[in-house]
Amino acid sequence: MGIEIENLHFGYSEKEILNDISLTIDEGKLTCILGPNGVGKSTLMYCINKLQKLNSGKISYDGVDLATVKMKDMAKLFSFVPHAEEDVFSMSVMDTVLMGRHPHSGFSVTKEDLKIAADNIRLLGVEDLSMRSFDELSAGQHQRVMIARGLTQEPKVLMLDEPTANLDVKYQMLVMKMLRDITRLKGITVLIICHDLNVTSMFADDIILLYGGKVFAHGTSEEVLTESNVETVYGVKCKVSEIQGRPHIALLDGDYLETHISASSKDSIEGALESEEMQGPSLVTEKE
Repeated sequence: MGIEIENLHFGYSEKEILNDISLTIDEGKLTCILGPNGVGKSTLMYCINKLQKLNSGKISYDGVDLATVKMKDMAKLFSFVPHAEEDVFSMSVMDTVLMGRHPHSGFSVTKEDLKIAADNIRLLGVEDLSMRSFDELSAGQHQRVMIARGLTQEPKVLMLDEPTANLDVKYQMLVMKMLRDITRLKGITVLIICHDLNVTSMFADDIILLYGGKVFAHGTSEEVLTESNVETVYGVKCKVSEIQGRPHIALLDGDYLETHISASSKDSIEGALESEEMQGPSLVTEKE
């Protein structure tokens, strides 16, 4: 069944962030949430995992209203990997991953907990880091350990807020491929907030495109990532082609974008550039 969202409204005081959101997030799929900054991507995720209380509406998982589920039991259903964490103390990778067992075992650690943690450390390919201090890791290693911790919680739904942020292209692709493989291997739902349209297109089963506090489009990458949708939602012109069976978005020249630099400033900059080109490279010699 998956996650059912019905007529969700959320906002602060008089500012509405999410307006009448209704959708189904299918079980066992890698679903990505896209949209411009400030559109409510993180807010939607926080509403789903009960970090934010709805103004109105209903969210259910497998037919059960999540409003009736206690937070301790929520932690057995949903695991959340935040965008970034402040490392306020040093802890080994193994101990960090073991924190995912807290909803099941509390502060005691059983042999089963150790096995589950070790299995997920192995699955994410960070065995050699098990005894390393968590705050000594690179950004890519850090993210893989956090995903291992999320999986050690044994959730039905793994939620990640921008897991590829601050990673280079190779690690962006590696993390997304790992998450897609985990979806298939464990049969769980993986819900991700993303920004990169092409990386999302490459790996997502479903895409939720938010705009204006609403679901602007929801479906496969072919259905959602169209030239018209990208231009409307992001305000940029693009050309969409097909590469390896998936849409690929190529952004077009941004001369149409208003930078708010005044005409006189533009003239000054262009004049300075032309002057440098005419003079050529300058040679500074020391006087004898």
